[in-house]
Order: sequence, then structure tokens, then C-alpha cells
Amino acid sequence: QVQLVESGGGLVQAGDSLRLSCAASGRYAMGWFRQAPGKEREFVGAVSRTGGSTYYADSVKGRFTVSRDNAKNTVYLQMNSLKPEDTAVYYCAARPPWRSSDSRTTEEGYDYWGQGIQVTVSS
Repeated sequence: QVQLVESGGGLVQAGDSLRLSCAASGRYAMGWFRQAPGKEREFVGAVSRTGGSTYYADSVKGRFTVSRDNAKNTVYLQMNSLKPEDTAVYYCAARPPWRSSDSRTTEEGYDYWGQGIQVTVSS
């Protein structure tokens, strides 16, 4: 069983930066998703198992960066220029190797999920 633990959330003001961390119990391709109140969970970004490739939702491209430190089995989501609409519970997720890379932007592509962490951006 893969364990994922997110940290680094909190309350910030619009324009601020925040970095989320996700400590994993193994090395997998990883993704970040978020769910705002009253909305469905949506894809934010993903990183390959090696860290050589990253993918982003259009809504965060240019502001958010996904990276990983494989020596620490930790994945990061650096969020810059935060907006009130970025307010959500953020989840990291692990995608096992038997899942198609085509599913990297969908919830179905990930078998393991963290507990989620709140990010609130005030205007």
C-alpha cells in the first residue's frame, strides 16, 4: 500500500506563493489535483517517475511548478501568483506503472491518494 502525506497548505493573500509537499512511500509518477467547494476534483499538474517530464492544466500553467526529489521520495507543487480561485483542497496522487500515461490528467489514472490539504487564497 502506497502512503502519501501532503504538507504546506495554509491561508495566503492573492499574489503570494506557497509550496506543497507530498511524501510518498515509493517512487511513482505523481499528480496533483484540487477540489474547490461545490466543484468536481480537477487536474492541476503531474510529473513523471524520473522527474524529466511535467504536465499542467491550462489554468495554472506559468504559475505552478511540479517537481520532485527522488532521494527524498517527495513531490512538490510550487504555486506562485496565487489567485482566490486557486482556493481548494489539494491532493497528491500516485500513478502505478500499469496505468496508461494517457490517463495522467484524470482521476482514473491514479490508484493512491493523499488525505488532501487546504489552500485558501484571500483577495
